[in-house]
Amino acid sequence: MKILKKIKGFFRNCFPVVPRIFFALGLISAVLYIMFIYNTSFADFFNDTVSRYLRIAFAKVTSVLPFSLAEAIIFTIPVTAFLFLRCIFRHMDSHPHGFGRSVVSLLSVVALLFSVFTFNVAAGYRTTTLDVKLGYVTGEVSVEDLKETAEYTVERLNALADSIAFTPGGSVRSYTHSETVSKITESYDKLSEKYSFITSFKAPVKRLAISPLMTYTHVSGIYTFFTGEANLNTNYPEYVNVFTIAHEMAHQRGIARENEANFIAYLICTESDDVYMQYSGYLNMFEYLDEALYKVLSVEERNKLYEKLDPRIYNDIVSYIKFFEKYSDSTASHVTGTVNNIYLQSQGTPGLQSYGMVVDLAVEHYKAMRSEP
Repeated sequence: MKILKKIKGFFRNCFPVVPRIFFALGLISAVLYIMFIYNTSFADFFNDTVSRYLRIAFAKVTSVLPFSLAEAIIFTIPVTAFLFLRCIFRHMDSHPHGFGRSVVSLLSVVALLFSVFTFNVAAGYRTTTLDVKLGYVTGEVSVEDLKETAEYTVERLNALADSIAFTPGGSVRSYTHSETVSKITESYDKLSEKYSFITSFKAPVKRLAISPLMTYTHVSGIYTFFTGEANLNTNYPEYVNVFTIAHEMAHQRGIARENEANFIAYLICTESDDVYMQYSGYLNMFEYLDEALYKVLSVEERNKLYEKLDPRIYNDIVSYIKFFEKYSDSTASHVTGTVNNIYLQSQGTPGLQSYGMVVDLAVEHYKAMRSEP
């Protein structure tokens, strides 16, 4: 009995009301998370209902801020950590259970973040895969199919070249960042009429103040589930930025897997009425296809493919390579890559290689178009 009283006393003194609520949410979230893993239909339902409305709500609330709240939070972590430690030391002096309460409060914040992640995006990693939703039959991609898809992409790029403005430093977009977001939003609106799993709503894409430094991490954009914001590293070339915006907006709409967000970005760009968006979609996809072809074709065969490219487009690719040289082998990129790989694998995906798996969907998309009457 005395032991029970001590446990109750400890619980009462060290677990304030708010942390109790956060831990309860964390427990509920853990149950939901397990259900997502073992029940795809439930994950589909949750992602298309509860998560969808929460993602929209988070995006709308933070949209009133002209800056990235997520970036501001990261900037203030050192100050927050200092204040938290200061609070712990003060509690230790002023309250007999101050240290325990502070540790419990910190753990409850972790439980809250896990809950937000679970309710907002976790189900998206466990839903029916995009190939099934689109009616594609994906499997092992043949070298021939890969080459044909790449050649088709080159043809589309060459057809667009005369409508694109080029400078010695690469292609140039003729409209602003906000106009880009509006155009991509319109394309999402159109695609949502075709596919029910695509959400239609308006929200800004935040430009990150630390973009030049962020480039050393090789991260061109990021969706932050705890603020609902799609964030863009503006330091990349414009054709990369356009595709990245569409990619992060896909995450914002519940397309969690990286290869699927890439493919949705490709569809959003290539099915747009805007020429530069189409160009961005095809050029980014060509780079993914070329990366896959690098593993199966000889140098001579790949060179033949590049020889078919309009020289202006080839220069756009070369300009990007030159731009990226100083960022290519950074410690920050190795750390970020490792963390991202672990995170993606923990969500049931193949990790960083899942980005490149978009070529499987691209090949099936090309084959589906080819078979149309």
